[in-house]
Amino acid sequence: MAGSKVGSIGEYIREQRTRAKISMRQLADVSGISNPYLSQIERGLRKPSAEILQQIAKGLRISAEALYVQAGILEDREADTDVEAAIRADLLLTERQKQVLLDIYTSFRKENEATGVLGDAGHHESTREEEVG
Repeated sequence: MAGSKVGSIGEYIREQRTRAKISMRQLADVSGISNPYLSQIERGLRKPSAEILQQIAKGLRISAEALYVQAGILEDREADTDVEAAIRADLLLTERQKQVLLDIYTSFRKENEATGVLGDAGHHESTREEEVG
């Protein structure tokens, strides 16, 4: 998926819907938008708002950010780590909660980078032992 720029946001949504093996009607129902409107979006006749894209993303169970990038609302950025992807994919968190968690996670990574703390398990264990002992 990364780097597979499709001609339009509508084509991209259709591609994601096909991959998810759901019908246009099903996606419209779970997204809370009308079937004719979704059809117009997929055919490139309508340009959906960020709010509609967010509803479609929830229906497709993909990140709204992916749709925003495809629609040109957001700039593409570096690929997510597994942790970032998991936070973004969590349907039980609000967008605000996700952003706060991502900000904290990013700050911890930058702090560890700056102090030279590496991600290998042995280093973390010895650091933990030093703190306890």
